[in-house]
Amino acid sequence: MNDAPLGWLFATLFILIACSAFFSSSETGMLSLNRYRLKHLSKKKHAGARRASALLKTPDRLISLILIGNNLVNFTASAIVTLIGFRLAGDAGIAAATFVFTMVVLVFAEITPKTIAALHPEKIAFPASAPLKFLLRVLHPIVWLVNLFTNMLLRVIGVDVHKNEEQLSSDELRTIVGEAGPHIPERHQAMLLNILDLEEVRVDSIMIEDHDILCLDLHDDDDTLIKQIQECEFARVPVIEGELDKMRGQLSLRRVSRFLYDGKLDRQALLSQLREPYFIPESTPLNTQMFNFQKNKRRLAFVVDEYGEIRGLVTLEDILEEIVGEFTSNLALDPDEIIPQTDGTCLIAGTAHIRDINKQLSWELPVDGPRTLSGLLVDRLETFPDANVALKIDNYVFEVMDTDKNKIRMARGQAVRASDR
Repeated sequence: MNDAPLGWLFATLFILIACSAFFSSSETGMLSLNRYRLKHLSKKKHAGARRASALLKTPDRLISLILIGNNLVNFTASAIVTLIGFRLAGDAGIAAATFVFTMVVLVFAEITPKTIAALHPEKIAFPASAPLKFLLRVLHPIVWLVNLFTNMLLRVIGVDVHKNEEQLSSDELRTIVGEAGPHIPERHQAMLLNILDLEEVRVDSIMIEDHDILCLDLHDDDDTLIKQIQECEFARVPVIEGELDKMRGQLSLRRVSRFLYDGKLDRQALLSQLREPYFIPESTPLNTQMFNFQKNKRRLAFVVDEYGEIRGLVTLEDILEEIVGEFTSNLALDPDEIIPQTDGTCLIAGTAHIRDINKQLSWELPVDGPRTLSGLLVDRLETFPDANVALKIDNYVFEVMDTDKNKIRMARGQAVRASDR
């Protein structure tokens, strides 16, 4: 080595720096790979992805291999640099050569290759996986020996190298979906996020209140029942006897020809078509209830409180609307509940649900309390207000416009601009 030509030494040094850059970029590229995309590509039988996935199954061996190779290359290069410096300028040349070599390694063997690998991990890691796999076989005894001592040390300090958790929380999954950008259309992103939100919303947050449920009352005369059936826009309707808690069952109006013909109502035939009512607790999360609807082959359920009293009604369509948005075919929607005004405010009916207001206006009113705007305003005021009372809730200002007995019929709402807060 001492008698080797300088040209040969410089050529060897160049090769060693290139090898150092390879190991540095490989380390960053392999560890920067998106594990979930890697699994997807591996299932698609992408050769580079499958090699990289196999190497990452034992990250301790991979890191040991890369560091052994990188340190071996750098130490050898350092010895050659010392020799070159001494042959060119004696002892003074060693110091100068060491400084120059340090800068070269930092720029060309560390910072540059690692930056490229961090920005484009797949382009670096997939091709590098082939030589790394070969080197792992060649250097297996050395890697095994190094890992033996390293793993013993890690166990002493309480680190389990075989425990590799990759579970995603709901919040992390929301972040991934939200930052998917052009890879997922905006509408599909909204649907995926709505699905994740189902577990945080209870059925009592979206149910139709008990006083708003349309029922067929068997105490009514035939003409009244026939008129209600003919004018009903729903496919299913509850049947009661006098009051909601005396529920007889659920009637499918698709079978109307079996109990209504020639303008006459056959009550016995109607009763024979009733299906047992399906009751659910008010605290049931929407994702659980959607599964229960599927499991029990039902589309409508009555929500009951802890005392077993009916508080409302929820349908499968209500839950699906939480995912995909309102159905245009839903005739029960009141188009006058939220009316935008030219001055930027909105006239909002007191009966409007907070969740509907948030969706239509992209607001963030609290949904963990009262379900309607009237209930929210009364709850914050802690008294029943007169008209023209104004209050601020978080970043929104409301003015009570109209009241009726113990309800707020109409209020004017507006989001507060950041400059006005």
